[in-house]
Amino acid sequence: MSIRTPPEVQQRRKQRLLAILAEALPTLPCYVFELNTLLGASVVDLKRVCKVIRRDPSLTAQVIRVCNSALFGLRRRIFRVEDAAILMGIERLRTMVLTCSLLEFTGDWSDGEKVRAYWHHSFLTAMLSERIARWIRHAEPEQAYLAGLLHDVGKLPLMMVLAEEGPGRPIVLPTNSSGELEQEREYFGLDHCEVGRWMGISWNFFPCHIDVFESHHAPESAMHDPTLVGIVAAADHFCESREKSCEQETADAKSAAAKDEEEFIGRCLPAVNADERQKILQTLGVEYISLHKLFESSQVGSKDPVAKVTSISSRGE
Repeated sequence: MSIRTPPEVQQRRKQRLLAILAEALPTLPCYVFELNTLLGASVVDLKRVCKVIRRDPSLTAQVIRVCNSALFGLRRRIFRVEDAAILMGIERLRTMVLTCSLLEFTGDWSDGEKVRAYWHHSFLTAMLSERIARWIRHAEPEQAYLAGLLHDVGKLPLMMVLAEEGPGRPIVLPTNSSGELEQEREYFGLDHCEVGRWMGISWNFFPCHIDVFESHHAPESAMHDPTLVGIVAAADHFCESREKSCEQETADAKSAAAKDEEEFIGRCLPAVNADERQKILQTLGVEYISLHKLFESSQVGSKDPVAKVTSISSRGE
């Protein structure tokens, strides 16, 4: 049972959110889209990739730093972007580019666990989104990866407001999407889908991406690319369902979760027949377990979210 937020407190939080969106939202670097396309190609042109990376000194430094971290355990230091890109691998590099860009916006937070959980879920959703996109032969599976990784971008300003209020005022959001959005609106006056739409417009994202940010909990309301929204919504819901079922180990709970997953993926991808949906769910189940274990087994000493997420991004290379 949720505690009703006093109107004046809700309004204060909402005004702080709007101030962050209006005043503290930097321009997302243009290289994000270019690199995502280059790194998502079937044959990656490494020379072009490195040329784009070298345009941004901070990104260049980050690539070199991560490659020389304990993550790789190299006996010699790497100084060239080309060498770092080869050692890092395509998926690690692509994930790092995106997380670096967003960390410029979020800055340092005291609640590292929330940041870690955010990237964990975002990364799994991105990987599974791309798997679904390739399975159904979507024209641009790399866009599914990008949309999946950033689908919850609207949560970042909410987390910033929470961090500013300090650990003495925690909020525990329910795992089901409808309850989550309702409680966010109660607490902040806005939900992360509304905030995500605002951020997508401010960052000049493609309409299909803004569609994902706004409608990934209600894929039937998608306006521009219902298929892309459906792909990400299916992956997002699948991850949420598996996270919840891990906490409820009874056979009835797992059976209910499996039925819910099948019904939701039918809403997300109505053009996919029942047999294909079953195959997609089976594939996602195998991939989720593998990726989840890979993430949990990551042993990176740094508290840096870039390093933590980058460390498990080699899956699928």
